[in-house]
Amino acid sequence: MLKLPLLGQRHPRYTIALAGLVLCAYWFLSSSAPPLRPVHYNANHELKARLEREERKYRDMVPQRHDLITKFGPTPAQVVMFPPDQDPWPAYTVWDFFPPVFNCPHELDRLGALGDGGKWICGISRIQDKPDCVVYSFGIDSSYSFEAVLLQSTRFCQVWIYDSTKGDGAKNHIPRSLRHRVHFAKLALGATDRHGASDDPKRWTLRSLMSENGHSHIDFLRLDVEGWEWETFRAIIRDFTMERGSPANGASVWGVPEREGVLPFGQLQIELHVWNQRFQDFLEWWELLEIAGLRPFHNEINLIYANYNRGSGVELAEYSFLNVRGENAFIKDYVPVEPETDHVARENEQEAERLQRIRHGAGPARR
Repeated sequence: MLKLPLLGQRHPRYTIALAGLVLCAYWFLSSSAPPLRPVHYNANHELKARLEREERKYRDMVPQRHDLITKFGPTPAQVVMFPPDQDPWPAYTVWDFFPPVFNCPHELDRLGALGDGGKWICGISRIQDKPDCVVYSFGIDSSYSFEAVLLQSTRFCQVWIYDSTKGDGAKNHIPRSLRHRVHFAKLALGATDRHGASDDPKRWTLRSLMSENGHSHIDFLRLDVEGWEWETFRAIIRDFTMERGSPANGASVWGVPEREGVLPFGQLQIELHVWNQRFQDFLEWWELLEIAGLRPFHNEINLIYANYNRGSGVELAEYSFLNVRGENAFIKDYVPVEPETDHVARENEQEAERLQRIRHGAGPARR
């Protein structure tokens, strides 16, 4: 019987050639680009109907607010924010006039720490694979749990964190593996731009910051600005919307003149501080948010602050709003695109194709 020589018994040239072939194959396979992961997105075919139903329900609530004002006012100027514990005992606080009756049309999640720091958001599945996801967060203090969990729950979201007392050193509060998607700056959000060399703290309007960063939209806007939210948000609405010109329209169902235009964010998470606020001022501010397309879908009264300040009212509350105008990802289905962050994988794939052409030729011409 004919015996074939073992590998080591062959001519050394065959052994060297075989080893070279194995090494080349290994190098080629290991240098090939990994397959691009597709952007995952589930369209919500019931979304339009859900939003229309919630909008009808919310508008039906507004006359009830007016009735409550008439009952305890009878005008907004006569409504007390937190009635005293004495006869008569009206069963309300200011928060009862502004219930979050607009249901989130997606899943509802609380991101971040229990107690102070966590935020309620609507439909994180809508942006977990969104290539151009943008988050702005103002007023961090010492709690970064919401931002950290949001980063962990999404693939591409970039988070801009702003605080007038903290700078880039705050990045140590974010897990190291996520810091490449976080941007820090020591500044405050304001109603006007005041960020010259002598301004301290430096204040930027939202419009100026977005222009500086090259952004046309924000998916999540989070604010905890310790009482500056009133004038700041009036400025945001003034900068991005405008009152309709015809005075014949008069006041809308909301009680303030109609406005046109779209606010540049999909959701707003904000802590309201009603220190020294009068009911009529709060009502006018709230109606401006409504007329601009914001609908509250969740609130959380800050009972930690109430416990520390038992002599005052329950003056702090977290609210989450959905923007029902425009084309944001929470109210419109969108077509996913290949994320720009995969450009390295694309370059690797192109390089692998180039090497293959060098080794094996360009192949037959396409017709």
